[in-house]
Amino acid sequence: MKTNDLIFKELLTRGFTLENKTRVWNIADSKLWYLTPSQAQGFLNLEKNEGYKKSIIAKEISLINNYLSSFLKELPFKTYNLIDLGCGDGKKASLFIKEFSKHLSIRYCPIDISAYMVNQAARTIKKLKVGEVLKFKWNISDFENLDNVMPLFRDAGFEHHFMMLLGNTLGNFDRDDILHGIKNSMAKNDVLLIGNGISNGRKSGEWIKDYKNEKINKWLIKVPLLLGLKESDIKYEVRFVNSRIEEIYILQKDISLKHLGKTVKFEKGDIIIVAISYKYTKDKFKQNIKKFFPKVKIYTDKDKSYTLAFCKK
Repeated sequence: MKTNDLIFKELLTRGFTLENKTRVWNIADSKLWYLTPSQAQGFLNLEKNEGYKKSIIAKEISLINNYLSSFLKELPFKTYNLIDLGCGDGKKASLFIKEFSKHLSIRYCPIDISAYMVNQAARTIKKLKVGEVLKFKWNISDFENLDNVMPLFRDAGFEHHFMMLLGNTLGNFDRDDILHGIKNSMAKNDVLLIGNGISNGRKSGEWIKDYKNEKINKWLIKVPLLLGLKESDIKYEVRFVNSRIEEIYILQKDISLKHLGKTVKFEKGDIIIVAISYKYTKDKFKQNIKKFFPKVKIYTDKDKSYTLAFCKK
């Protein structure tokens, strides 16, 4: 497999840290998961995995369906851009559009780093034949550029945003920068709905069991393969540390990779972190959100393992 420049540069820039005597290369960044159509489709295929579907997708969809009418009551205007951050295939957005369009004029705006995802989401919503799908080059964006992108969706008749950050996307980030950036991109009376897993009542072993499966490995392994490693060079593992799931690959032997005139030397036992997923307690989750959005309502499922945060600017 051809070495990907972006992933290789990310590895060089971040380098490694020492965990006791083990070298840890942390390249957990969601923009590296969807660089190719194959990677993007691999993520969408996770919906077919029972563990992942049960722990994230089904819980979130159930919460959305239970509180759609509550969200609707919080919307004072008659027109909204439905901004789908990290849109995936648009199936979750379709739940909102089906209900909201009975009472409001809705324009769907999918945002994703992957053009493949934006196209998939646009197709999903167009099939509903409800409202407009706003699709142009700025839909292909990472979350670091929202300050520039969000104003482009506002025009006469559609000045207000209902923004969604679902699918535990917030938990995949190691910093609060994402919330800061989203808040700065919002105007007064805009709304943000966040969906994230929480750790209340769940043991680390339960989370690990949900994440350690072959379909997730089949998707994530493309990141180290795009570095130039082979499947036989690495072993997939999942661990729960520092309130988060870490999906890692452990080097099985010493390997040198040469690319862009640089050489990276891996040692046997080195760890490459390719994905993280924070599982906050409910109180910690609310505390983090309120640093940016004082006006927030929290909705939690019955077994207290997933939550939605309805935030107002």
